[in-house]
Formats: sequence, structure tokens, C-alpha cells
Amino acid sequence: MAQTQSAAKLKVGVLVSGSGTNLQAILDEAAAGLPVEVVLVVSSRPDAYGIERANRAGVPTLVMNRAAYADPAAADARIASALADAGAEYVVMAGYMRRVTSVLLDAFPDRVINLHPALLPSFKGAHAIQDAWDAGVKVTGVTVHFANEDYDRGPIIAQEPVAVREDDTPETLEARIHDVEHRLYPHVLGLIARGAVSIDEHRKVHIHE
Repeated sequence: MAQTQSAAKLKVGVLVSGSGTNLQAILDEAAAGLPVEVVLVVSSRPDAYGIERANRAGVPTLVMNRAAYADPAAADARIASALADAGAEYVVMAGYMRRVTSVLLDAFPDRVINLHPALLPSFKGAHAIQDAWDAGVKVTGVTVHFANEDYDRGPIIAQEPVAVREDDTPETLEARIHDVEHRLYPHVLGLIARGAVSIDEHRKVHIHE
């Protein structure tokens, strides 16, 4: 199934839970000419610094809290409605620490994207960088993939390896992984904006450049 877009900017909603550095990378690249417009930022926490980044950029926000997620499906229905009202075409998870439900996935079929700090299918879950470090691998990396209900197993759009150096610490490795994230995520959004991404009948992603 081809993901086609017009010449207009790709309108995205970004989901955050923390500092929002990947949100900032997208905003910076958009300001520099990336054909992407962030139309809404959704935060799962009222103290997330990503809210401040959105405010500085003049992007509307939807701020959730723990109580709002007592019913995950109802929370996702509220988020999906706000994204649709904002005109979002794609949903971009950027450090979003809530598992999305079928409510949001069905509202944006094959249009919910996630970023994972490892080379999937290795090191799934919330502690991927530490898990890779503890395993002693020599190469880890970053994956951008379509999200589905099978956690960290959606169709892979792009990956980039990051070597684990002899003098690394978990902190220095994490910093280099984040550097790759901040470059790779906007690049993938640019591909989608140009209609260069498709998914075939086997759920494999193809890039047409």
C-alpha cells in the first residue's frame, strides 16, 4: 500500500512524554525546509519539557495526565479526536512512554510511527540501550517503524547502526544514539512527505527515491 502525499507539507502530530529532543529536531528541520508541519503536540505528562518546546514553536498542545490514562482506550480516543481536529495526517511517537491502543492505530492506519533506540527486532522494550550495553553487543542502533498492536514489531521503515566503542559508557553510547535519532527521524518524515514510502502485501516497507 503506497503512502502518497501531495506537494503540501506533511501534517503530523507528535506524542511525547519527556524532554522532547526528537520533537525539537523535527521542529528545527521543519524550520530549515523539511516539508513537515507539526500541528499538535500531545504530552502524556503535564511536567514534560516537550510542552515548553511546543509552546516556543507556537504549536498547540494536548496535555494528558496519569488519571486520563485510567481507561487507555478512552485516552486514545481523546488523542485521536484532537489529532484529527488539528488536521494531522500522521502520528509521530517521540519518546512517548504509553502503549497506544487499537483506537489510535485504527484512526491512523499505517500512519503511526515510532522511534526505537536499538536495531529491532533486537532489544525491544523501554530499556533498549541499557539492554544492548549489558548484552555486550558491538553494534546497536536506531529503528524507525510503523507502530502496530504487536509491541516494537511493526514494519521497519529505516535503521541506522551505531558501533559500541571500547571506551564507551552507557551514557556516551546513549548520546550517540540520540544524535542518530535526531537526524534519522526527520529524514524518514521527509521520505513520507515526498511519497517515497510504501508497504507491500507482505507488510514489508519499501523506499522509492
